Amino acid sequence: MAKIGIIGGSGLYSLLEHHKSIDVDTPYGSPSSSLDLGEIEGVEVVFLPRHGKKHTIPPHKVNYRANIWALQKQGVERIISANAVGSLKQEYAPGMMFIPDQFIDFTKRRELTFYDGPDVYHVSSADPFCPEMNEAIGKQSRKLGYDTHVGGTYACIEGPRFSTRAESKMLRQFADIIGMTVVPEINLANELAMCYTSLATITDYDVWAEEPVDTKEVLRILKENEDKSLN
Repeated sequence: MAKIGIIGGSGLYSLLEHHKSIDVDTPYGSPSSSLDLGEIEGVEVVFLPRHGKKHTIPPHKVNYRANIWALQKQGVERIISANAVGSLKQEYAPGMMFIPDQFIDFTKRRELTFYDGPDVYHVSSADPFCPEMNEAIGKQSRKLGYDTHVGGTYACIEGPRFSTRAESKMLRQFADIIGMTVVPEINLANELAMCYTSLATITDYDVWAEEPVDTKEVLRILKENEDKSLN
């Protein structure tokens, strides 16, 4: 049974040895895609593209419960999540890798728990990200020469729209990066006692910076950082 789950871009499939794909159903419906099972340097791994293999599922429509349940049923105990984010602070520049240790939830309509009743459980979120995995991934990223920051706060918004300038200026008082995918993924993983870490790619400054978004530059950074993730 696989122990490491990776949620993110399809470019990571190329790392898999002894690769096979399986379709999985769950009590919460179908996950975003079939699961890709294999090994990386002898470690059993499951890949799951959060937005589907053709990137057709927007963040607010992802079936997060099905995704996490499917990974857990394959024996996954640790999840590495790849996330594209905007920066809320000048010092965290596009192209950096950012590994958060806290989040603020500004989502509105998502299924946040497996425990809708009749049983009720309350899971601590004081330190939601896995400190052991954060440290290990940060250390390896820096060893490879990548500009990496470990520790900080991820603000998760509902999407699919981006923030207004007023929202962005408010959020930067409390958070360092902004995205649309960590929540409820991390909550659900914690409910199933799965360790979770986010390896976030900073693609641009959020709109507080009042700089126009360069789509070509965002895509270039995403491709560059996907290549970094392959290492």
